[in-house]
Amino acid sequence: MAYTEKSIQCVDCGAPFPFSVQDQEFFAQKGYTNEPKRCPACRQVRKTERGGGGGGGFGGGGRRQTFSATCAQCGQTTELPFEPRQGRPVYCRECFAKQQSR
Repeated sequence: MAYTEKSIQCVDCGAPFPFSVQDQEFFAQKGYTNEPKRCPACRQVRKTERGGGGGGGFGGGGRRQTFSATCAQCGQTTELPFEPRQGRPVYCRECFAKQQSR
């Protein structure tokens, strides 16, 4: 397929950005069927907000936000990948494993 450079308008900032022949070939090699909707700057901002940082795939190698909590069983402080809810017990990794095996 013959590609030609296109100009696309970013859905976030409204600025036009080029969709080069090389980018179109890359998208085709990856099997992507949709054109990009965001300019490179807005894509980077969105990736950073999601906790990504490069490397591709989910997570992208960025650090996920964690929350500190006290284990309801042993009392030690633990880090959680979610914000605990009031009135719901949380467990450290070891105590959670014990709860699961019951």
